[in-house]
Amino acid sequence: MNPDDVRTEGVAAEGVLAESAPARDVPAPLSGHVPAASAARDGYDLWVDPASAGWGYSSLRVLTLAPGESRALASGDSEWIVLPLAGGCDVAVDGEVFELHGRTDVFSGVSDFAYVPRDAHAVVTSRAGGRFALTGARCERRLAARYGPASGVPVELRGAGGASRQVNNFAAAGVFTCDRLIAVEVLTPGGNWSSFPPHKHDEASATESELEEIYYFELAGGPAAMGYQRVYPSRAGKTDVLAEVRGGDAVLIPSGWHGPSMAVPGYDMYYLNVMAGPGAERAWLICDDPAHAWVRGSWAGRPADPRLPLYTAPEKTVPQETAPLEELRP
Repeated sequence: MNPDDVRTEGVAAEGVLAESAPARDVPAPLSGHVPAASAARDGYDLWVDPASAGWGYSSLRVLTLAPGESRALASGDSEWIVLPLAGGCDVAVDGEVFELHGRTDVFSGVSDFAYVPRDAHAVVTSRAGGRFALTGARCERRLAARYGPASGVPVELRGAGGASRQVNNFAAAGVFTCDRLIAVEVLTPGGNWSSFPPHKHDEASATESELEEIYYFELAGGPAAMGYQRVYPSRAGKTDVLAEVRGGDAVLIPSGWHGPSMAVPGYDMYYLNVMAGPGAERAWLICDDPAHAWVRGSWAGRPADPRLPLYTAPEKTVPQETAPLEELRP
């Protein structure tokens, strides 16, 4: 069942959200490379869910709010994380309001975030306007709504030399508790390759998780900025993508070896990874393509690209305060 949402243009004078009926159009099936705006729906810049992607668990929406604008979300059978991409917002859910300070953009710093459980009604409000990712996964357990401080996000450097990248592990398995959702951010300096060696997670075993994955891209350097993404078939499926990607694009990976993600010289690349799957254990276990696995071993003793990290997590986030929803209404 897809969550029902309503978009609101602020708050009514009596404090009642001015709701409009959600659109009921069924989106066209999505696969492979999803160019920016091609999967816009119901006021979202991007809408990917199990029904539109033809899989079982992973979802991603990208929402742009004007100053003072709000969006209501019925979480349905999925858990969600609201992650600021640009700007800040308040997330009201389960009688609390989480103030997300956010960031200028994805290349300027780590962001705080809010967890919205399944079977909840939430309202996202941005006083100054901004752009926000809603990462989601179908799940069974209803966990508590929570605030995730930017200071608690582990920033990791992976690879070496031209394969160096930065990973912001804000909702990695073992970092932030969710039922099924796994989500991280990856930043790749211009001229580098990431998501390499090519790897997969499409078969359940003692050494590999079965996870559907969404890549969502933003690039530094203006509208001409571009990069490339490769996905090629594994024995578990036929996903085959070689795409030029630009800001706002997504790539859906139900199966297959994925990588490299290529940041062309002069244009830093960001992508948000959203993953979920049927496994009893929430884990990110991958298998490198044997033809290229040797590359990982070549990194030993070699330094990361000196341009990294682009930034680190703050030592301390502004103290989080929560308030009843009524206190935010006139």
